[in-house]
Amino acid sequence: LPTPPARLPYVPHVPPGALLGKVTATTFALERPRCVFDGHADASDAVWLAVAFANASGAFRNPPSRAEVPPYKQLPTARSYMTLETAAAAYSCSAPSPPVLRVGSDTACRDQGRQDPCNGPLPSPGPYRVKFLLMGCSGPKAETRWSEPILLRRALSPSTIEPAPARHGSAVVVIASILASLGAVLASAVLGALGAKVWGFLCHRDLGTDAFIRRSYRTHHIPPALPQPLRPGCGWSPPGLCHSAPQPPAPC
Repeated sequence: LPTPPARLPYVPHVPPGALLGKVTATTFALERPRCVFDGHADASDAVWLAVAFANASGAFRNPPSRAEVPPYKQLPTARSYMTLETAAAAYSCSAPSPPVLRVGSDTACRDQGRQDPCNGPLPSPGPYRVKFLLMGCSGPKAETRWSEPILLRRALSPSTIEPAPARHGSAVVVIASILASLGAVLASAVLGALGAKVWGFLCHRDLGTDAFIRRSYRTHHIPPALPQPLRPGCGWSPPGLCHSAPQPPAPC
């Protein structure tokens, strides 16, 4: 009987820090295990990642050889597959390898009919569980624990998107009304103060003009009024004319 693989205490997990696209609708990121397989791996060994639906991980069975590795295209029926075949040396303590692995990033897998394992997009939100499996020429040599369930994001259907924004709550409407009222009061106060200043300026300007007119008004240059002539009447003669002497009667 083959020797059962060693059980390692390592638990795969999604990176805890902020990472762009850490979990999407078809992919998720995993922290790359380092120094986990040291002491169990040889130069010819490879590390695989087993991916299974969370409710099917208990039924997963390690393949006895590479030829029996479950491929990606059987995921809908077999509920599990294996991917990311990598030389064990890439997971050693001294390997300058990227700190993150991405599951489901190979979009060309869905169009290929090959039997080779590939890292294709995940077909549904899951959840999924994963584990790392160290395999040598004679079969599995060591394995990690299964991860906690990993749930992918759900893509929104266009039919579920509301054409108009949702109505705000009554509290938001009340706050908006209060702010609008305060804005109107403030605007009225500003306009009133500005109008008072303009009015005061115009009043001062008019007063200055009247004072100037009054100060420059003089009456001494107007000549005195001349006496008006009296109307003609009895015994009246024009002023300045003397009565002429009586003329002698004409000779007969």
